[in-house]
Order: sequence, then C-alpha cells, then structure tokens
Amino acid sequence: MKRSPLPRTTRMIRLPEVMAICGLSRSTVYAYTKRGEFPARVKITRHASAWVREEVLAWVVSRIHASRSCTPTPAENRETGV
Repeated sequence: MKRSPLPRTTRMIRLPEVMAICGLSRSTVYAYTKRGEFPARVKITRHASAWVREEVLAWVVSRIHASRSCTPTPAENRETGV
C-alpha cells in the first residue's frame, strides 16, 4: 500500500461541521465553493462529499487576516476623523 502524502492529522468533515466552523449557511458554502472562494469538496462515496478540515480552518484564518488588514485601527480612525 502506498503512503499517503497527507499528515496523520488530516480529517474529513461533513457539511454540518463545516457550517459550524465557518459560520456560513449551506447555500453560501455551496455558492462560495462553486465560485472558487471556498475549499472544494472531496467525493468520499458515490453519494457523499466532505471537506478537508485543515483547508476549511485555513480559509477561516485567511478571512480573519483579510478582515484585520482592511479594518482601520482605532488610532487610524482618530487620525482620519472617521
């Protein structure tokens, strides 16, 4: 049997857990996935799909960083009068 290139901690998660982690609705998860703005699903059986947990967590972290880098700090707000 071939060794997997994935770390031992890699875990597949189903939609309810994806929604709980990222705070998005089912329809938004699917819409973002379709537009390439969210990690792609992995077919695990003919009728079931899941997401790689680490990819979903990385997406959440990227959203936090994007939010923080675009939001002015309180000091910047005072300087600009906003």
